[in-house]
Amino acid sequence: MGMIRPINEEEKDTTIAGHFSDLNDPRIDRTKRHKLADIITIAICSTLCMGESWDAMEEFGQTHEQWLRKFLELPNGIPSHDTFNRVFARIEPDQFRTCFISWVKSIEPKFVGD
Repeated sequence: MGMIRPINEEEKDTTIAGHFSDLNDPRIDRTKRHKLADIITIAICSTLCMGESWDAMEEFGQTHEQWLRKFLELPNGIPSHDTFNRVFARIEPDQFRTCFISWVKSIEPKFVGD
């Protein structure tokens, strides 16, 4: 198993929000209660922690809200499972994949070893 090394300030942005900033937000303005970056970040963190459903994403957010608020805005709290479902149903899969691969490649050098 690899070890995590400290982040060097000169290194490329490794935040999920940074790599997903070009992802088209499929929602209309009046329905945007939550920031797309917050929704994506919670979804990815939940999935990495073995979350397998929209309910799991909401539960992960609620359970880890204090920690998430250290780096997410969460202007209206944690999105509901219905919000995760609606947003991901409308996101362009190829565009999401491109952003996700970009993020994964940015964090890959942070792991050394195996």
